[in-house]
Amino acid sequence: MPAFDIDERLQRDGLLVATLGLCQLRVNNDRRWPWLVLIPQRDGVSEIFDLTPLDQAMLTFETNMVASALKKVTGATKINVGALGNIVRQLHVHVIARSEGDANWPGPVWGFGTAEPWGDDERKAFAARILENL
Repeated sequence: MPAFDIDERLQRDGLLVATLGLCQLRVNNDRRWPWLVLIPQRDGVSEIFDLTPLDQAMLTFETNMVASALKKVTGATKINVGALGNIVRQLHVHVIARSEGDANWPGPVWGFGTAEPWGDDERKAFAARILENL
């Protein structure tokens, strides 16, 4: 697969877990929520409909695969999936585990409080559990 340019904010805020068929899988560097981000490795794409039909199918497959693994690993009440892009235009899909009683339940995760970065060992253990369940 040819190299692609990743937005510096996605690079900064997301720690690489793995490269899947289409997407980079990253863990958002805020341990308050188990929060994964899928970034299709395609330059110049800001909307899902900008992807080819095959890439759209791959994105759906990878999103479902990651969401299922996240649910297994966390036992979350709800898995939220969204592709917003109002601030970072590069297409990326958030997959967030939410549970009753988590920080700001049932409100949104965006703009709430101050991020709590993962410890390196804790993040690696979380990423390993996700990979085991893909």
